Amino acid sequence: MNQLPVPDHTGIYTFPDDLDRAHTAHSTRLAARYAAGDHQVLELTAPHSGAVHHIEFRTPAGRPVLAIEPHHDDFALSASGTFLADPRPLTVVTVFTRSRSVHPTVEASLSAEEAVSQLRAQEGAAALAPLGAARRLLSHKDADPPYRSYDPGRLDQITEDLHALVKQNPGAELLAPAAVTRHPDHLLVHDAAVRLGCRWFWEDLAFWSTYALAGCDFHLFNTRSGLHPLTPELVDITPVVLDKVTLLRMHASQMSPPRKQYRPIRHAWTVAADLLDGGLYAERFYRTEH
Repeated sequence: MNQLPVPDHTGIYTFPDDLDRAHTAHSTRLAARYAAGDHQVLELTAPHSGAVHHIEFRTPAGRPVLAIEPHHDDFALSASGTFLADPRPLTVVTVFTRSRSVHPTVEASLSAEEAVSQLRAQEGAAALAPLGAARRLLSHKDADPPYRSYDPGRLDQITEDLHALVKQNPGAELLAPAAVTRHPDHLLVHDAAVRLGCRWFWEDLAFWSTYALAGCDFHLFNTRSGLHPLTPELVDITPVVLDKVTLLRMHASQMSPPRKQYRPIRHAWTVAADLLDGGLYAERFYRTEH
């Protein structure tokens, strides 16, 4: 059992480095199993950084899930811990696959849309490999800052594109972002998913300024969801939290340097405060009855 750090007491200062060390030790133990011929362990290379990590492959079971993410890292950030803990047959649809969005430290060396889009697609493939997920990539361009409300015509087109994929996956449970963020791409994908009958949503963790649920964004989220109330649902990801860090490491073009990737995990610790069984880390989802 791994000794997991927590961002409490003195850990409020040391947590980023403590988590980095815990993850390194975890990956090193798995690397030894890989070297010994354990075929359950995969070797993953982060497409941008070239860093090598190890993780156990998950064997899916149960009802299939069709997850709709706005961008290549959204599923990994927001919902991957749940599927690492309880793997299900999974297809991930990425809507906005054309992009120039990278971390500021990467912009100087990678700015062309084609190169960024290709790299982000590779990162998405690497992060989803341990889950045995199928991938479906739409070719829409993401929103450029400064952000504005999305075009309703785009909502119609993307809903139509997604509807075709839903028909190809009969019986799959839909999962999409709850749009706990003001980002227009997340709002659009959420609204399209609602049109398609989605009732299960993840809490978006894509933007540090908003995924900590700053007061104004939390108010806007509650206002938007008022007509269709969403019931929170927590999933304990404590046993797999270091494997989730491995998936985040695959998205180095978005989160750099690696130690900065503590932020989604710190948020998971905050969410876990509401767990009844006392787990250390959790992901938050929402469900609607109608």
